[in-house]
Amino acid sequence: MLEINQIPVLRDNYIYLINDTSTGATAVVDPALAMPVLEQLDARNWQLDSILNTHHHSDHVGANLELKRKTDCTIIGAENDMQRIPGIGRTVVEGDVVMIGEHRATVLEVPGHTSAHIAYWFEEDAVLFCGDTLFSLGCGRLFEGTPEQMWNSLKKLRQLPECTEIYCAHEYTESNARFALQLEPNNGGLQEIAQIIQRQRARKLPTIPSTLRLEKQFNPFLRVDDCAFKAAVGMKNADPVQVFAAIRRQKDNFSG
Repeated sequence: MLEINQIPVLRDNYIYLINDTSTGATAVVDPALAMPVLEQLDARNWQLDSILNTHHHSDHVGANLELKRKTDCTIIGAENDMQRIPGIGRTVVEGDVVMIGEHRATVLEVPGHTSAHIAYWFEEDAVLFCGDTLFSLGCGRLFEGTPEQMWNSLKKLRQLPECTEIYCAHEYTESNARFALQLEPNNGGLQEIAQIIQRQRARKLPTIPSTLRLEKQFNPFLRVDDCAFKAAVGMKNADPVQVFAAIRRQKDNFSG
């Protein structure tokens, strides 16, 4: 069994501490801060073996060096990001495998948010750690990549099994739901999902993990090649990349 401990930090980040219960092997995904991770390790009597970084932004690698200094863990990140990830000890590319005890994660290259962004897909566990590429009902801003790159990355993730649990790095779901409803105000299913999300957040409950099944139904950024969605946003005859670029620009300026 792969045990996943979700640690909320900063304003809206999630750090994920993952443990193979049969071997005791432990990894942390995108540690922004060291102290919350060290506290959880101590509380569970776990020894940190590795850090899995999805990209180089400071709210994902901020604790790398301190955790490495205190635990002697191995820091894993994209080969194309090796100059920007502090303390990196192993570089990976598309298709490489990272083992957490007996649990196998395949590396997926998903550029767009940054040029070297990667995700970790635990196929047998049906778990995806996708950093800032895919969010629940949203996707990451394009800081370094192009709309075409991000759309291709999202299509790659969309092809995973629908039962896959989506562990993204931020709690943006409530705002993302409001934006999705702005695009499709008459989508009854989306209205229901938005109400559920609103109740969860009112109780300070996480909306993550999501599932790929839900995202394929309601995430606007996964549906830019859907005829009904394109018609709903007034871009019936547009190319999916054009639709993606248009709604990403709208989201960038969305204040909800």
